[in-house]
Amino acid sequence: FSSVAAAFTIRRSVARCVRPTRMRVGGFLGSLYALRRPTATRLGMASTWATSDDVEVVAKLKSVRERIDARADGRDVTLVAVSKTKPLSMVADAAHGGQRDFGENYIQELADKAAAAAASDDDVARGLRWHFIGKIQSNKAKLLCGTPNLYAVHTIHNEKIAAALEKHWPRERDSLNVFVQVNTSGEDSKGGCDPKDAPALANFVHSECPNLRLAGLMCIGKYSGAEGDASPDFLVLKDCRAQAATLLGIDEADLALSMGMSHDFEQAVQHGATHVRVGSTIFGARVYS
Repeated sequence: FSSVAAAFTIRRSVARCVRPTRMRVGGFLGSLYALRRPTATRLGMASTWATSDDVEVVAKLKSVRERIDARADGRDVTLVAVSKTKPLSMVADAAHGGQRDFGENYIQELADKAAAAAASDDDVARGLRWHFIGKIQSNKAKLLCGTPNLYAVHTIHNEKIAAALEKHWPRERDSLNVFVQVNTSGEDSKGGCDPKDAPALANFVHSECPNLRLAGLMCIGKYSGAEGDASPDFLVLKDCRAQAATLLGIDEADLALSMGMSHDFEQAVQHGATHVRVGSTIFGARVYS
């Protein structure tokens, strides 16, 4: 009996030594996970809707609109102001400067900001249209679809993601606008389907996903002048649109082109962009820590 009791005592002592270590390791890994992407809490973002009266944001927004209009040749081009990692107060400043469409790259950040805006007493805040422009994991589709005033998703890159959004999109809401993302440059660092697969994916959304509305196609061009001219990317996307329109039996003009960011939106507009996604030129450089 004494030997059994001794063994039990040893096991309890070892357990006491091991458990705190496991907790410490778990806490360390949890901290690493939390650092993988910015969150509203880590960035000190306000959880309630309020302006900061930042006249610089409004002035930059006005400048971007003027640059778009100068190259749009009278066409309507939707400016999606990308507020990734920026506080809600800057979104409020831009909104009261006349901006309606806002884009986010991270699903949780989008959900938090959209919920705060929707809960506001401000009619401007409640009237915003939110666009998701980041990478989607199918296990986050439900969270994304629960976002208040979600207007469009620009990053459908395969049938699995389309089916997940179709499954979770609330039936009582208007159809969700979606864009097929195309990897026009073939770079591993950029998301999207292969250009040759774009027409079929567009057809899948159009014919198999009644709760989704195929709005158009999207691409990410060259990130900077150092990577080269983004024109080839825009031309590839336009060709994908032409093929998709032929397959679907619709007019090309019925499919939008989401292309162009801070460094190349003017060039994208000249190539026929209907939506441009501009962030740092309006809100300044992003802060990740």
